[in-house]
Amino acid sequence: MMGKLAVLLSIVFACVQAASALAGMNPDTGPGCGLGKLAWSDYKQQKHVGPQVLMGTTNWLPIPSQPFAISFGTSGCTNDKKFWAEEKAKVFAQISFDNLSQEMAQGQGEHLASLATLMGVPAEHQAEFFAMTQERYLALIQAGDGSPAAMVEALHEAITHHPVLAKLATSR
Repeated sequence: MMGKLAVLLSIVFACVQAASALAGMNPDTGPGCGLGKLAWSDYKQQKHVGPQVLMGTTNWLPIPSQPFAISFGTSGCTNDKKFWAEEKAKVFAQISFDNLSQEMAQGQGEHLASLATLMGVPAEHQAEFFAMTQERYLALIQAGDGSPAAMVEALHEAITHHPVLAKLATSR
């Protein structure tokens, strides 16, 4: 029993020493952002191991708040929302791929309008988007591995080459 305690204390001591050394090399003052960073932001010696452990622990207890904060840009974290917008479009395309495929061929439809909105195409420019999807239907549907995610990627690429829609993509 005493031997196990000595080994455990040795490991803890080594970890504290390593963390102190790494903290000295890192100009950051802790575990990034999140509830823990906000709760302990007034602590004067944030580079010390104690506050960093408290920040990290607070970020994960009682529920993991840091991933939420990073995902939604709260608690001092930033998020340009681009990742989530792309994921929403991919999930929507996955769920409604058959309807989207049909509406892209027709150049109109509710699902296609929803996808355009998810991809950031303003309502006043959706007619151009619809026409583009109809013109490039086969190439868009068969892009990559033919999956909904590949179709969304192909749509993003097509938007960047479209004379009107490309200006919208670069202005965001």
